[in-house]
Amino acid sequence: MEKVTTKKLALYSGRTHPELAAEVAAHLGIQLGNPNIVEFSNGEIRPRFGESVRGTDVFILQPHFGVDGRSVNDAIMEQLIMCDAAYRASAKRITAVTPFYGYARQDRKAEGREPITARLIADMFKAAGVKRMISIDLHAGQIQGFFDGPVDHLTAMPVLEKYIREHCSEPVIVSPDAGRIKVAERMAQHLADCGADLAFCYKRRPKGSANVAQATEVIGDVKGRLCVLTDDMIDTAGTICSAAELLKARGATEVWAMATHGVLSGPAIDRLKNSEIERVVLTNTLPLPPEKQIDRIEVLSIASLIAEALSAVFDDTSVSEIFDGENLA
Repeated sequence: MEKVTTKKLALYSGRTHPELAAEVAAHLGIQLGNPNIVEFSNGEIRPRFGESVRGTDVFILQPHFGVDGRSVNDAIMEQLIMCDAAYRASAKRITAVTPFYGYARQDRKAEGREPITARLIADMFKAAGVKRMISIDLHAGQIQGFFDGPVDHLTAMPVLEKYIREHCSEPVIVSPDAGRIKVAERMAQHLADCGADLAFCYKRRPKGSANVAQATEVIGDVKGRLCVLTDDMIDTAGTICSAAELLKARGATEVWAMATHGVLSGPAIDRLKNSEIERVVLTNTLPLPPEKQIDRIEVLSIASLIAEALSAVFDDTSVSEIFDGENLA
């Protein structure tokens, strides 16, 4: 008797950003699975998948972000429990899709007696039965090496570059600090046909401080130009607003800010409202609550790129070819 096996794909979402998961499912032409998450009175949760996942390629999507009264820790734990449920339900392969990877900034010991929490997160997903991870624009690319298994590191650069092409010409791509200059340089090279140039800000961060940074000088010619600040995330917006103020002081006619992840915590929205930044362009890796939806913020969808990556993983084809290898740099 000859048996023909049929590959099955299932996509599930935690409660942090189901809108993004639904959009990804639509691009894949599948129905988003129902995890049936129940929250008990003491805060514990229990998912129970509504259909069999035995022998299925299961993708569980959850950005590590606090929303609706839940913290980033709740989001991580929820995804871990869903992965464990899929593992115990005999899923063929479990892939954790984390558009925004939690604790990514704690990727090394900057001072004594500190944790390396980015590694701990990777270890926990491995323990939960995850075979593969997918993330977008990690704060430090080296985090890929923390997980004992394949990691597909996607980038939102194609989406952001397309926006620049459609809305401006001859921009100056500006890195808000020296650490992001390689990314800004790559974007400027891609936009060379639009007359793009490159600049970067020198940033000083007082030792022992958190969420405190000050831009002190600009390297590059920005006078009379539209400047586009680019970063992986905007958290409290201190760095990006300080850089924008400096660019204006050096003669920039207009300043935009672009980032993959709009964390926008604490004073971020007030800072952006009162800043020199005229346009803030983000992707939808994280949900944007109504109270943070101000006029100068525009959100671009990353769902099609995620769907392409999931399809490539499911079909065992190359993910890097989607980005012409640029996601590996």
